[in-house]
Amino acid sequence: MAESIRSDTAALPGFAERHAGTIRMARLYVRTFARNGSAMLGLAVVVLFLVTAAIGPWIVPFPEDATGAIHLDQKLQPPDATHWFGTDEVGNDVFTRVVLGTRVTLQIACIVTGVAMLIGVPLGMIAGFVGGRVQEVIMRITDVFLSVPGLILAIAIVGALGPGIVNAMLALSLVWWPGYVRLVQAKTLSLKNEIYVQAARSMGASKLRIVFVHILPNCTSPIIVKASMDMGMAILGAASLGFLGLGAQPPFPEWGAMISIARTYLPDWWWYSFFPGVAISITVLGFNLLGDGLRDILDPKHRE
Repeated sequence: MAESIRSDTAALPGFAERHAGTIRMARLYVRTFARNGSAMLGLAVVVLFLVTAAIGPWIVPFPEDATGAIHLDQKLQPPDATHWFGTDEVGNDVFTRVVLGTRVTLQIACIVTGVAMLIGVPLGMIAGFVGGRVQEVIMRITDVFLSVPGLILAIAIVGALGPGIVNAMLALSLVWWPGYVRLVQAKTLSLKNEIYVQAARSMGASKLRIVFVHILPNCTSPIIVKASMDMGMAILGAASLGFLGLGAQPPFPEWGAMISIARTYLPDWWWYSFFPGVAISITVLGFNLLGDGLRDILDPKHRE
């Protein structure tokens, strides 16, 4: 055992020497991010958001209030020691529904952004690398989607498919993918003529190897930055569809749907719409600030 520990300890300097460049770059990233106060605030908000989504079902005082429970004797009570955010029109605890809605919102944001990336990134790389008529077809289809305002297109898709959280996520994914096509296509066009790509091609590397080994890794930075910002926009889009009655349906605890119902009780019962609205604003702001911080780290122009 002692010999094993000594050998592992002796291997550490060799590991540090072999990866000295990576370690220096990681330290630079951390220092750049730590100096950005707004980015640190965004990271704190996102971490709080993730933790709340993970432990929400175990910390809420009235979990049954997210599944259609009715307490008419407690309806529309203002915030107090028992109901921190007050109650809604059927007596459900607003705090419970806001907290449990965090997990729903996170799932929507992750699925929408993930599906949009799965569609947009490959199409963008194909368009940029292959070029010619293939590029023209892909980019013209992309232009058609981009020519329609995103929320209007999402409303039309959900209207055709029917209201519901699954259809809302599908609609938002179909709205978001063209942005990734444009981003990755432009990046691929600039990378495919780089010297290291030409060298790989001259050495007989296959097109798949060139795309996945030499081009795709160099596209990850702008993709990560865009995805972090799109998370916030996906949350806002899902809340908008929920507000219009096209997203999650009651009694599902979704922030936009809660505000849609609560608007009829303004201004007397303000807390019903106020706290879900604050939750949306804070999480969207957090993801946007985090995206700005990641851009400062990953984009050399902003680091300078």
